[in-house]
Amino acid sequence: MSAQPDAFDEALQRARAHTMEWLASVPSRPVGPSVNADDLRAGFAAPLPEQATDPAEVIDELARLAEPGLMAMPSGRFFGWVIGGTLPAALAADWLVSAWDQNAGMRFATPAVAAAEEAAAGWLLDLLHLPPGADVGFTTGGTTANFVGVAAGRKAVLDRVGWDLAGLGLFGAPRIRVFAGAERHDVIDLVLRYLGLGAPILVDADDQGRIRPDALAAAMDSGGDPAGPAIVCLQAGNLHSGAFDPMQETIAVAHERGAWVHVDGAFGLWAAASPRYREALAGLDLADSWATDGHKTLNVPYDCGMAIVARPDVVRAAFGVHTSYLITDSSGPGDPFDKVPELSRRARGVTVWAALRSLGRAGTIALVERLADRAAELAAGIARLPGAEVLNDVVFTQVSVSFGDDERTRRVTAALLAGGVAWMSGSRWHGRDVLRISVSNWSTDADDVALSLAALDQAVASVDAIELS
Repeated sequence: MSAQPDAFDEALQRARAHTMEWLASVPSRPVGPSVNADDLRAGFAAPLPEQATDPAEVIDELARLAEPGLMAMPSGRFFGWVIGGTLPAALAADWLVSAWDQNAGMRFATPAVAAAEEAAAGWLLDLLHLPPGADVGFTTGGTTANFVGVAAGRKAVLDRVGWDLAGLGLFGAPRIRVFAGAERHDVIDLVLRYLGLGAPILVDADDQGRIRPDALAAAMDSGGDPAGPAIVCLQAGNLHSGAFDPMQETIAVAHERGAWVHVDGAFGLWAAASPRYREALAGLDLADSWATDGHKTLNVPYDCGMAIVARPDVVRAAFGVHTSYLITDSSGPGDPFDKVPELSRRARGVTVWAALRSLGRAGTIALVERLADRAAELAAGIARLPGAEVLNDVVFTQVSVSFGDDERTRRVTAALLAGGVAWMSGSRWHGRDVLRISVSNWSTDADDVALSLAALDQAVASVDAIELS
């Protein structure tokens, strides 16, 4: 055993050196990977050695093999999908979480990380102006956070009509009608499939993707028992426009009909921290559950989502476990495993504590507003490019752009990605191919905006030159 500390020390030193080398390379390296997974597989999948390998050598080999296949997602010029970076305090805290190796399921067994997560949960509710008595569960990401919120809703609406979900399951249960905007994120459909609830009933949305309250009322009042169990799924932050569903009106419509209201706020829920968005999100706190993804707007490491449920009794009944070998906390904050679909998990909420502790209230608000400001700057610059059209009202961190017809838009997107300076993902919105930009990284600054606009200008020019030749 005497050699073990030396093995740890050398391996950790190598890992730290490779980490610092990687972080130093991010500002200047091409954003996209230089090879694909098929090219890399042979190196990773060499025959398994018969004998042990020194841990430090393993770390060196891992870094060498992976390097050409890494996407510079932490770059300030990465605007793909909705993926943030990692704040310094959150990254360092994540290293500690791995070293501590705490199974964060039970308060009794791991009091330090439980206390940190409970504090982070309290800060979260305070910042987002959500009910202070709500339960917060730390999940693997936004998908699982939505799963928790909708699962709690499934139990609550079946309880209301006297159906014992835990004892009888779904077979023979009253049908739960689930309503969602026509432009909801597909993760809602995925969660409903996981939960055996089938496809949502889609409700008309406006030109920015916001659900229409009048259309929701009409849909809920037709095609089924208006008093039957129902769930309404809203969104804080449309994937293409960044727009927020009208919370006050739609929640009132849903609650008047006895429905549970869940809000998918994967990236947009954090707007509630800023006074700038208070009017656009008025009534958000009246919902029954909310979901967000920490690796988006908050910029903590993967994996970390947050499921927030206004009624702790419902979420703990849906996910709680009671067995003789677990030492449970039946009162107060409850055990972490009462709030998520995992018994064993890493202490992912510690990184949330570190991020919020380092930012403070003012820093969190500034982070949210800075991301939105950078999106507006990008949109303004893009609007000046030849043939470019910004298709959405830029109200938060998302920008959707067309460069004319679909073929030209695809060519501009491909040329931009081939250049490697910036990464913006393609998508399709309102029947048109678009270049979609999501500003989610805490480190994106004015220089990143300028470099990205120059790269996009060059991509447009290269496409135009080919078309003229």
